[in-house]
Amino acid sequence: MTALRLIVGLGNPGPDYERTRHNVGYWFANALADAARVRFSPDGKLHGESARLGSGFGSAWLLKPSTFMNRSGQSVAAALRYFKIEPEEMLVAHDDLDLPPGTARLKFDGGHGGQNGLRDLVAHLGHGRFHRLRLGIGHPGSRDKVTPWVLGRPGKDDEAAILRAIDEAMGVLPLALSGDFNEAMKRLHTSRD
Repeated sequence: MTALRLIVGLGNPGPDYERTRHNVGYWFANALADAARVRFSPDGKLHGESARLGSGFGSAWLLKPSTFMNRSGQSVAAALRYFKIEPEEMLVAHDDLDLPPGTARLKFDGGHGGQNGLRDLVAHLGHGRFHRLRLGIGHPGSRDKVTPWVLGRPGKDDEAAILRAIDEAMGVLPLALSGDFNEAMKRLHTSRD
């Protein structure tokens, strides 16, 4: 397996969206930047904020698109081109309605599953051959409640569960960064089962 060279956290920019369910990809990216003791800097050519992770994290790049969720592909495609990184060397962290809060799952390849950031990214790349970190946010139970649900803030218990899942994902990230994605996946998926 190829080592990861770019980690993307999907979300919407601005304080109105900061703690919403749709921004758990940003939560992950921010937690990773804190752990690596690096700061994000605005980067106009990437349509987002970027940071360089240190050697303890495989010297990968970290990106938070600032194009809003439904145009994430513009930022991610620009970063892949600029840094000369293949999509297979990228991990995209995003919210997932189909998983309960507190669940983190790794996968490689696939469709967008209705997630608008992934939908735009797949449209820009022409395929879905990249790694994903799916962070569960739960489902409101009805399709017509999805938009206010994802753009809303989780309750205290759900937020704690999501933060716990982010910690678990960060615990296996060194394996994924080094290219041992299957072992990272195995450990993450069996961590509390």
